[in-house]
Amino acid sequence: MKFSFFSFLFILFAVPFTCKADVPEPQVIRKQLILALEKKSLTDSLYNILSAEKNKSALNICYLGVVQALKAKHAWNPYFKVKYLNDAEKTLQKAVTAQPDNIEIRFMRFSIEHNVPGFLGYNKHLVADREEMIKQLNRKHYTTADESVVRTIIKFLIDSKRCTPHETETLHKQLAALK
Repeated sequence: MKFSFFSFLFILFAVPFTCKADVPEPQVIRKQLILALEKKSLTDSLYNILSAEKNKSALNICYLGVVQALKAKHAWNPYFKVKYLNDAEKTLQKAVTAQPDNIEIRFMRFSIEHNVPGFLGYNKHLVADREEMIKQLNRKHYTTADESVVRTIIKFLIDSKRCTPHETETLHKQLAALK
């Protein structure tokens, strides 16, 4: 069964809601991203919060890119859909450049590119992101990702059918070791 990006976002980001500062903690942003999947107003609110942040961390730059992709999802005008996807692509690249070994950043870009129709040309980084995520998983270098995020990344990689048979076998073993 093929799982969509949005169902994985729900699994990945189903965490308690707490807020400490103007820009929420990653766990809060993850939860808000789930809700933003269906609420344009929350997408716009997250966009405003993340855009206004000065000195964004690489992870928050990534979240801004995800929100831009969500703005594309909510836009009805094809011009704005493409504009927001272009913005998301640039923003996600900036996050990857800032922290290339962050498995969560690579996962977010991979999952968006995996779900955007291929004919649009937003799938340039699928192989590089997959390879980097697998490398980090093999090294057990999860950066900002906790165990539930890692489990979700592994499941998504397996279900994406974009891995080699050897990679898939290794991912199944890693998933079993996490349970």
